[in-house]
Amino acid sequence: MCMNYASFIVKIVEKPKQRFSNNQIIVTEVLIKFSQIKNQANSLGSIFYISIWGNLTYDFVRYYEINDYILIEGYISIRENLFNDLIYRSNKHVEISVFRVHPFILKSV
Repeated sequence: MCMNYASFIVKIVEKPKQRFSNNQIIVTEVLIKFSQIKNQANSLGSIFYISIWGNLTYDFVRYYEINDYILIEGYISIRENLFNDLIYRSNKHVEISVFRVHPFILKSV
């Protein structure tokens, strides 16, 4: 049993970006935001990239759009920061490698 396995409900913030890995496997990277955290000026820590590999990328790009809520299952890892240090104040960031994606529909009570 892996200790870094997790599932989250997240909101898609940005259009997915696709690329090929060194092994010619397609990878989709998506900027997401945790849905539990309210909009605050200090909420940059709730924004993460997720990586989706292989055939799941085609379904993801086909069925999901910006502002959709999804349930993701995957593995958490710490990566070197490749982004502007003004946004992310650390030289490392969290990335989630996703192996399952499920639609999540919010219902008003």
